[in-house]
Amino acid sequence: MERKEAAACARLAVMLILTSLLLVACSGEYKYNSVEGQGETKQQPVKIRVFAHQNNGQDLKTNEFSKHLEQKFNVDFGWEAVSSEGAKEKRQISLASGKYPDAYILTAYVDQFSQLDVLRYGQQGVFVPLNELIDQYAPHIKEALENNAQLRAYSVAPDGNIYGLVSYSECFHCSYPNKLWINTEWLDRLHLQMPETTEQFREVLRAFKNGDPNGNGLQDEVPLSGSIEEFGVRVIPVLMNGFIYDDDRTYLTLHGGKAGLVADKEEWREGLRYIKSLFDEGLIDPGAFTQSADAFKSIGNSSEEAVLGAGAAMHPDIFVKVDADNPRSKAYNPVPPLIGPHAQNAVYIQGGISPGAKFVITNHASREAQIALIKMIDYMYTPEGQALAEVGKEGIDWRRPVAGEKGLGSNVTPEFARIPQAEGEPARNTGWFGMGHFYMPREYRDSWVQGEDIYASDGYERRLYEATQLYEGKEPDELYPLWEVWIDTKDADEASSLQANLKHYIDQYALRFITGDMDLDREWDNYLAGLKQVGSERYVAIMQKAYDGREANRK
Repeated sequence: MERKEAAACARLAVMLILTSLLLVACSGEYKYNSVEGQGETKQQPVKIRVFAHQNNGQDLKTNEFSKHLEQKFNVDFGWEAVSSEGAKEKRQISLASGKYPDAYILTAYVDQFSQLDVLRYGQQGVFVPLNELIDQYAPHIKEALENNAQLRAYSVAPDGNIYGLVSYSECFHCSYPNKLWINTEWLDRLHLQMPETTEQFREVLRAFKNGDPNGNGLQDEVPLSGSIEEFGVRVIPVLMNGFIYDDDRTYLTLHGGKAGLVADKEEWREGLRYIKSLFDEGLIDPGAFTQSADAFKSIGNSSEEAVLGAGAAMHPDIFVKVDADNPRSKAYNPVPPLIGPHAQNAVYIQGGISPGAKFVITNHASREAQIALIKMIDYMYTPEGQALAEVGKEGIDWRRPVAGEKGLGSNVTPEFARIPQAEGEPARNTGWFGMGHFYMPREYRDSWVQGEDIYASDGYERRLYEATQLYEGKEPDELYPLWEVWIDTKDADEASSLQANLKHYIDQYALRFITGDMDLDREWDNYLAGLKQVGSERYVAIMQKAYDGREANRK
């Protein structure tokens, strides 16, 4: 009897367990999937709202990489996608509304958060510190932070927290943006050598202006030009760096750990005098100080004979169509940094990386969403995950290399090769492209196959690589590391305003001195007094404080 009662109780217990499982399944907490003929329970996808910039021809909802992440990490994205126009403003409106999403996955060159944003929203509790999430769920990010001091400097705030992750794309040629390119066909035609010094460069420009190198019988040559945007297109820095270091941005210098300004030094005035002498001879295109990138490119792509002798730019495609079918493309080759009376400097910006954050998690994200998000980003810290994010789908956008193909760097084993898009082929909605730029150290970038003909389309990156090697190591031994300092939030707004005002003042007065609107001798002292009125001393003091804080954190 006791055995029958025990058996009955056991059957009842089993029925209760099965009933409870059935109720759980019907409640929607779990769903039943069949895998290789066997049943298993699987949690419902974690819903995650994400704000992101969306390229033309891209749809993040149907994007193949988005779908890949959803399947791999069991998530369901709710996209708040915006176009590039007004993306920063839309991002700020999103935050200010209080109804912001679980995460922001931004594009560095479109709408990345500034370093000030990261500190401000992090310390307010809007951005969740990532330290514990990285320690527990992101081994690849953790390893990168431990082994890459530069990444750590970008990521770890002075209070020790990681409030967001930067777009770390260690672009070698972007690290030296202010390059000079010269028409070497004209050098050959006029029997001239590649100029090495500022005075030799003057003689070459004179020959370009007066020697009819394009052979059309007209004096229509433009010896030197540039434009006013970013990407190394301003002519003053490539000329000034033979006199004193001109970073084309902050005008800061560092000597013995002490910050200072370069634009109040006698070497700066000497450099302006040299540039003015070129301008007075008609060797610099006046439009270089006022024109857009499109206007600059129209000079390089003149419809008849070539008219441009030399151009300032990070890479030549900025001012001339770089195409295998364009014979003019091969003509423009790099000039090593010019040796001047006091220096031979190259402008250096660490990796071309902008401080701030492209990825943050907000305090609206559930714990499950936080874990899923950091695991996804960790995946993109692997070479394959980064390739899928940045470029797209294997077999469609990229492939594995074949025997004989070479990576970009020397002694680098190639790992990936791009598959070119056919002419007329619609946009591929396969990768995240710029939005997917998470962790691309130099060894990753160098592992992509590049053609060996530097003038062919598939060899362009190699062309830039080789050009940049002429500039590598020519920066001053001691630089103000703007990319690695964290300005105190109490000083940040003031520092930003002072920097913008000082840059405008220095640029405007440089132009006035060069064009002769102001006299470099009679009005130099007034210019120096004006620098102080704009706040140069206070600016240097704030930047010194930030530098000292960086040094203290490194000890």
